[in-house]
Amino acid sequence: MPLDVLPPIAPRSYSSSRDFISAEAEFGARNYKPIDVVLSRGEGVYVWDVEGKRYLDCLAGYSAINQGHCHPKILNAVITQASRLTLTSRAFRNDQLGPFCEEICALTRSHTVLPMNTGAEAVETAIKVARKWGYEVKGVAEGQAEIIVFANNFHGRTVTVISFSTDPSATKGFGPFTPGFKIVPFGDIQALEKAISPNTVAVLMEPIQGEAGVVIPPKGYVSAVRALCTHQRVIFILDEIQTGLGRTGKLLAEQHEDVEADVTLLGKALSGGFYPVSAVLSNSEILGILKPGEHGSTFGGNPLACAAARASLKVLTEEKMIENAAFMGAYFLNGLKAIGSRVIKEVRGRGLMLAIELHPEAGGARLYCEALKHRGILCKDTREHIIRVSPPLVITRENIDDALEQFEAVLQ
Repeated sequence: MPLDVLPPIAPRSYSSSRDFISAEAEFGARNYKPIDVVLSRGEGVYVWDVEGKRYLDCLAGYSAINQGHCHPKILNAVITQASRLTLTSRAFRNDQLGPFCEEICALTRSHTVLPMNTGAEAVETAIKVARKWGYEVKGVAEGQAEIIVFANNFHGRTVTVISFSTDPSATKGFGPFTPGFKIVPFGDIQALEKAISPNTVAVLMEPIQGEAGVVIPPKGYVSAVRALCTHQRVIFILDEIQTGLGRTGKLLAEQHEDVEADVTLLGKALSGGFYPVSAVLSNSEILGILKPGEHGSTFGGNPLACAAARASLKVLTEEKMIENAAFMGAYFLNGLKAIGSRVIKEVRGRGLMLAIELHPEAGGARLYCEALKHRGILCKDTREHIIRVSPPLVITRENIDDALEQFEAVLQ
């Protein structure tokens, strides 16, 4: 129908959750199946729906809101910067980028940072950099570079990134796919060693697989991968977009095994949930492979993003949120394990990155997430039988005790 003859849309009255859900169902693309709660406000660990009911957020935007909802210091930094300067593009410099680069490099013991916007962009950047390094430094023949990844990985939704996904729902109907990737089992060091060839330029790994259901590799595995990459002269890339910035009780999950990746990817909580910000952290040998004009982003490194990230990193460390994640994570994990329900197959996690895996006959994790919603707890199901539990890092013992009562009531 021509645009000039489209019938006018009658004004809709938005007074209840049902109204908002109805409008989204009518006009929005249906690529998500969210829990039916319509949120309008957040503060700390809590969110409120449009009817005013309060919920404890146990997802935290898939770890994007580690610092809690609407942290006042980050909010103030964003408002202040938004009133001064929001975007220059990288055609010009701005007075937030340099300080951001210095501060994040000092905090993470990196030498160089390339700021981007989303986590998927950071992953794509790492792939490009690793391939270029392979051709220009390692001497791999042009077009032959291989990157090794792991089964059940999740690194984003772009065509290149889903090209090495093993999740059929992420790949069906979206081919043809980008070549150049090998997939090996997660946690099997022998399989990884066999997969490495003279054309291998990088290994891309999540230190804990989040979307797969908080899958933690065997003890010593991350350090073994690090040693193997060093021995084989292969770039070790750790995707810490979900696991980084305090989520597991350390600044970076790699610190649990005292290793340093060649390339570390951060995103999500890098802005405290206020703005899309990601970062590729490395050294000058690897990131120095990029020359002007070879890679970039209009919004990457913009002053508003940098101001948000600077404030987010500052409150994360100054308010000891990382230490709180370690302590409260152990307390929450032990409390969930103590429930002892017959529907629970396993409770696992590190820091405040937790998962409750249910037996298949329990009826599916979404059923329990819906029941928890009615009791004021917001969680999300993944891989059908797993409930993810990842609250903001500012959670208290009192918050956890309240949550455990509801988890026990639902799971029993």
